[in-house]
Amino acid sequence: MNRFVFTSYEYSEEKATAYFRYAFEDGQTFKEQVAFKPSKAYNPGALDRALFLAFVLIGTSYYKTFPSHEVVMDQPLDAWQVTFFNHVYQEGLGQFAFENDLTRDDLAHFTVSDQGDGGVPTASGGEGRLVLQSGGKDSLLVASLMEEKGHDFTPWYLSSSTNYPQLLDTLAAPLLPAQRTIDRDALKAASEKGAKNGHVPITYIVQSLALIQAILLGKRDVLVSIAHEGEEAHDYIGDLAVTHQWSKTWQAEQDFAEYVTRYIATDMRVGSPLRGYSELYVAELFVQHAWKKYGHEFSSCNVANYQQGNDNSTLKWCGNCPKCANSYLLFAPFVQADDLKSLFNGQDLFAKPTLQRTFKGLLGIDGEPKPFECIGEIDELRRAYHMAQAQADYAPLSFDVPESDFDYRHTYDAQDWAQKMLQ
Repeated sequence: MNRFVFTSYEYSEEKATAYFRYAFEDGQTFKEQVAFKPSKAYNPGALDRALFLAFVLIGTSYYKTFPSHEVVMDQPLDAWQVTFFNHVYQEGLGQFAFENDLTRDDLAHFTVSDQGDGGVPTASGGEGRLVLQSGGKDSLLVASLMEEKGHDFTPWYLSSSTNYPQLLDTLAAPLLPAQRTIDRDALKAASEKGAKNGHVPITYIVQSLALIQAILLGKRDVLVSIAHEGEEAHDYIGDLAVTHQWSKTWQAEQDFAEYVTRYIATDMRVGSPLRGYSELYVAELFVQHAWKKYGHEFSSCNVANYQQGNDNSTLKWCGNCPKCANSYLLFAPFVQADDLKSLFNGQDLFAKPTLQRTFKGLLGIDGEPKPFECIGEIDELRRAYHMAQAQADYAPLSFDVPESDFDYRHTYDAQDWAQKMLQ
């Protein structure tokens, strides 16, 4: 068996850069590095523990090339950590497994070491907030509401290139960028040997790197911008739920937060102030609080902005993908048609023939599969569509959409401290 090996991780204070190394037993190696904003006033114990968390989570990007049931790790793990990492490498790779005809048993199974120490000896002693930014509606809404409430925060952006959305320079506080350098050469070499590819729990990876940056800066809180989403499975492989965004679920947020307090620092907090809101309600709040400033500058389109090699300094919409169709559905009830269409080169996406199947998937029509993307729930999107149609200035879709009584202002469970940030 060609087992995946978690080789080593380290942080260079001189270069303010973390290094993560992996290998397969046949000799294939990978090395990733992430450059942070330098600082010398940090808690070294908390930093090491956060580096370890990122080390394991980033490993999914390379493990997936030749997935194995067994993995090799020298560091001790207790029972709670084993359960956590098994969820990451199984549920977190659910879409990957589905698209590559794998089962839960094919995926990594971590094992308990008797030397696992559990527990966290000290608090970090940090203060202040690091707020993740992407240039999308959710993170810009959080930034806008934080500004309205008069909360100090440090906006943080993770890039795998030298580009970043220039609109983030207009935030109330200076943007703090970090650069992740993925080992693309090694991934290309693995691909030439028949490596598999697919989605990884990227939200967890980004959160773990934000945690490192927060510790380096002496911050206590890491705020992500995730609403009530990811709960609706696309399919199942036995008992393995297949979802595009497992690491965005409420359970995943709770587990990540517990990992942080158990193993990194007792006083650090990671969570989303938007967790209690539906995606449709977030869209309404964005129109109320952020559209005037960001409505024609933001984008949630991955195709136009975040595929490898794209220059995302100016954010765009492709107008052809599930994310664009999903965003159109969410904003149509709250934005005049001409204004919304202007984001998509004057096109009413409801009338676009090439998007009809996509809308069927989003709205659960004719057995069309739900797209693997970060999108709203079917009932939620049906409600959005009928709310938009009530405005009478959007074209109707070419098929009937069932009515929905989805209560888009319903409040879901959330971490109390995070939710109160915006209240």
